[in-house]
Amino acid sequence: MTNSRTVIVTGGAGFIGSHLCEALLERGYKVISVDNFSTGDQRSIEHLVSRSDFISIEHDITESPTSLLQYQDVEYIFNLACPASPIQYQKDPLKTISTNVLGTKNMLDVAVQYNATFIQASTSEVYGDPEVHPQPEDYVGHVNTVGPRACYDEGKRCAETLCYEYARQKKITTKIARIFNTYGPRMAHDDGRVVSNFIMQALHNKPITLYGNGLQTRSFQYVSDTVNGLLALAFHSHFHGPVNIGSEFELTMQELATKICTLAHSQSTFVYQPLPADDPKQRRPDTRLAKTELGIEAETSVDSGLLQTIEYFASTL
Repeated sequence: MTNSRTVIVTGGAGFIGSHLCEALLERGYKVISVDNFSTGDQRSIEHLVSRSDFISIEHDITESPTSLLQYQDVEYIFNLACPASPIQYQKDPLKTISTNVLGTKNMLDVAVQYNATFIQASTSEVYGDPEVHPQPEDYVGHVNTVGPRACYDEGKRCAETLCYEYARQKKITTKIARIFNTYGPRMAHDDGRVVSNFIMQALHNKPITLYGNGLQTRSFQYVSDTVNGLLALAFHSHFHGPVNIGSEFELTMQELATKICTLAHSQSTFVYQPLPADDPKQRRPDTRLAKTELGIEAETSVDSGLLQTIEYFASTL
């Protein structure tokens, strides 16, 4: 593998995107990070910008993609560009929809020009507040199209449809990864995700905010396992997905808060607030397809991953 082979990563300065850029560089690819830095952080890639095999481009994928057509040998496009936490994507719902729909279409057009394999970072949110547990890939979901989360949920669902139709009509290879809750170093302190919220509150010994009765569940996967899943899907010779990329480490919010307090040696107590609208009560991926087709499963335990994440947060306070 040589550096003449190029990969474009949209959202490359984001939490998962920056880790993905590192992993691709380690595999010998030239990496072009595309990010408008609305939620991505230049500090996440500052250690990469001096490399000759890494290019950082400030660009909004909802705008004309002409500037992205000047390269050669683009083999893969990973589309990760979109705010991923409710606080972020609800700030400007129309922009979130546009990024997921128009932005995805623009990047698919780029993939057509390069005849590149297109990997869409979809989400467990396409399942909505699921009535099936755990969620297999053939579950069509339970999404409120007019709820406060719909701009993200429905935007990602439409992006999946675009990928399918481009593969069918334009004859390019598209692949869909439905990413479940991911955590790890480089999460933003204030991004509103449950792990970062709990860690910040615990490190400051502030009350940890639980919603509803705190018994709703999520399954948590460390960022390196998520990146490994994306790469396994991209490099597979014929499997296209959709495939769940997540872990079976399912915890209630109370259990997660307790673990974080213990690992952070925190004196925080719990406070309870009303459950937000359309907040899923439970979520865990059915990972059988990832295991059988991609040969992957989460390797990092929750305790190990949380400890590394807590240490990162503590070092950046």
